[in-house]
Amino acid sequence: MSFCWVSGPIPSVEAQTKAKFSLSRFISRSSWSATAETSASTVSLTVCSHPNAPIGVYKLILDQGEAIGLGEFVLLFNPWCKQDPVYLASEAEREEYVLSQDGLIYRGIPKRITVLPWTFGQFEPGILDICLQILDESPNYISDAALDCSERRNPVYVTRVLSAMINSLGDKGVLVGNWSDDYEDGVKPTVWKDSCSILRQWSNDGCRAVRYGQCWVFAAVACTVSRALGIPCRVVTNYGSARDSNGDLVMERFYNEFDENIADDSIWNFHVWVENWMTRPDLSLGYEGWQASDPTPQHRSEGVFCCGPAPVRAIKEGELTFKYDVPFVYAEVNADVVEYIKLRDGRVFKMGGSTTEVGKSISTKAVGRDEREDITHNYKYPEGSEEERRVYEKANHHNKLAQAGEEPGLHIKIKVTPDMQIGSDFDVYAELKNNTMVTKSCRVMFYAQAVSYNGKLGETCGLGEFTEMNLASTEGEPERLTTLIRCDFGPLQILGVPKVGQNLVVDLALQNPLPEPLENCVFTIHGANLTDGKPITHE
Repeated sequence: MSFCWVSGPIPSVEAQTKAKFSLSRFISRSSWSATAETSASTVSLTVCSHPNAPIGVYKLILDQGEAIGLGEFVLLFNPWCKQDPVYLASEAEREEYVLSQDGLIYRGIPKRITVLPWTFGQFEPGILDICLQILDESPNYISDAALDCSERRNPVYVTRVLSAMINSLGDKGVLVGNWSDDYEDGVKPTVWKDSCSILRQWSNDGCRAVRYGQCWVFAAVACTVSRALGIPCRVVTNYGSARDSNGDLVMERFYNEFDENIADDSIWNFHVWVENWMTRPDLSLGYEGWQASDPTPQHRSEGVFCCGPAPVRAIKEGELTFKYDVPFVYAEVNADVVEYIKLRDGRVFKMGGSTTEVGKSISTKAVGRDEREDITHNYKYPEGSEEERRVYEKANHHNKLAQAGEEPGLHIKIKVTPDMQIGSDFDVYAELKNNTMVTKSCRVMFYAQAVSYNGKLGETCGLGEFTEMNLASTEGEPERLTTLIRCDFGPLQILGVPKVGQNLVVDLALQNPLPEPLENCVFTIHGANLTDGKPITHE
């Protein structure tokens, strides 16, 4: 008795999308094999796949002179199998990075990190089919289906396809990015709280891209699809994330005489991507493990809007020649900042800069706990250490600023009062310090502007000008400005004791931190296998 399995539209032995095998006494862990047990009129068949077989939908065929279809099954990556390229040894990490259907995404700024609960829902009904549909809608599959199905044995390849297909630039991807503040023809990115709603909408609308997403939404959907396909995945947030437009590993800020930034480089308050766990047989030993992949469409890689997978260790060690897109991610977490002023006559003067502004408090959810884990050390050595210097030299980072503590000159620091109440007026202090050997005559004028997380400036929310003052050597002087920014809320408290198999009455309590009442408020609740795949909304 012999069997045959086939996958894809053009199965072939050469492409490893077709194989024949016979019944044996024992299961083989290194090749396709099968054993059978009979009982009365029933035959129980146990099939074991090759550990490097491509993932996807398979047809199992019994060959007895004529082909008899026995059924279909879906083969996924297997992080429990030691021979699988996504094998993950820790059971606790498999529970977190493969099986967990919900998690936490971090946003905000390093001094005020906020938490967004997210429902990944990779085991919700129909989601796996949609994840496989994403692979089948990729340009790679459309141009050469046989080759694409064969390459699906490689998690590096699959992760790269997902990075391109989660965004919709250049293909029939899942999400449209929008940072314009105009969302009338779609859904505001901050409204999304789960991946399944997005994936179902994409599939039900004939693979038409869902409007709209921003970095954390792209990353969350990528995490859902990765986990559904068996690839361990976690969502990562980088604070002070640089977007290096010209690939020189330096964030150059050019200002005109009116203090307007006229450069293309930008630094986002935070940026979110994913890490996937896998081997890297295409690279030197030691660069397996976590690989950074970014589905947000901000970078072309080999002509496609995708990024990664980039070995996290290669980023830390400055191995910029390793695949894929290590220089881009390296700049996101480790670029220097240099500031210039460009006069009307064309002359350019260097004003200053920073070696520590980029890549702070890199965060992900801790294993088995609803807490933040700081993984900055995975991406970079401590600022100013000998290891960091060595890495910068390897990366040809010749424009590194000298890090020698407090430099001479006239310095200014901006501070806020420690009892600042978000949503109310608060005082901002500009602290001037004269570190020169002579008295300095100064006139201070400064203003405040609201800024979104991606660096986009909003309206002026504070303006102050102060009379001329004389600062003696090593003397400091504070000046005060009153300003206002939008409100933020504390954590939501959920009361109640959940029990398996029983309905749960949940009390939701939220304290209003503002001195005025809030109106037209809405609670929205998501839960994998708890809310029938739809949100519960209560006004």
